[in-house]
Amino acid sequence: MLAADQRETFMTVVETRAVAPKKTKTTEPPDKTLGKPLLEKKVSMHCREVDVFYGDQQAIFDVSLDVGKYEVLAMIGPSGCGKSTFLRCLNRMNDTIDSCKVTGSIRLDDEDIYDPAMDVELLRARVGMVFQKPNPFPKSIYENIAYGPRIHGLTRDKTELDEIVENSLARAGLWDEVKDRLDDVGTGLSGGQQQRLCIARAIAINPEVILMDEPCSALDPIATATVEELIDELRQRYTIAIVTHSMQQAARVSQRTAYFHLGKLIEVDKTDKIFTNPGHELTEAYITGRFG
Repeated sequence: MLAADQRETFMTVVETRAVAPKKTKTTEPPDKTLGKPLLEKKVSMHCREVDVFYGDQQAIFDVSLDVGKYEVLAMIGPSGCGKSTFLRCLNRMNDTIDSCKVTGSIRLDDEDIYDPAMDVELLRARVGMVFQKPNPFPKSIYENIAYGPRIHGLTRDKTELDEIVENSLARAGLWDEVKDRLDDVGTGLSGGQQQRLCIARAIAINPEVILMDEPCSALDPIATATVEELIDELRQRYTIAIVTHSMQQAARVSQRTAYFHLGKLIEVDKTDKIFTNPGHELTEAYITGRFG
């Protein structure tokens, strides 16, 4: 179950939309990010002065942000604000776009992930990703989970591989539902089950960080609730950064929330503060529904 403080934050957002008076009353982005974008300790990823360009068009402007260990960091903002672009920088998924250029510094446990010597495949094993639309391999449920550990050499024999498959599916809350049909094709599962299969596939290679890009946008409310409960459980073992268009979801699952606007990081703070007492008019306008 979700923690009591998270449920309380959610009820605040849904029922009251209470926002205390602000000192800042401007729709202009601040010169520097408000709140607490940087952390003093327990940091998984350090991002400093990150800019992203698609050809001559700049999509991200001077973003500095820490992703804390064993926290869920939610990234919110209107469509086209740059939150998914920034998320994809964290495991170099933007490398697949020829026109994309990323500058600044992004470090994982003090390693520069954009260092030319960085093994990108190994990086993506350490920083896994779950996409908006479930994308299981057209293979059996078993092979969807076994594929990653096998190619990364994480097992010595079939017994170890079987154990990883079972543990990964169990952590994703899927084992009891599929243990008697592991040879069935993964694409035959329901949408919610497919997404949990993809989460199980991501954690099978024991990542340090899990990135989630709107993981529930294609799911029904019941499947969404199941995935959200799973996210809350997974943060005990993994660092999670999630992009979501649902402010209610951000309130339910995250400990810190980052608000993006037109490629700029406007404000980052504890989730309950962002949703009840934001520091900037742009943040307040978005969470109260005045634009989005």
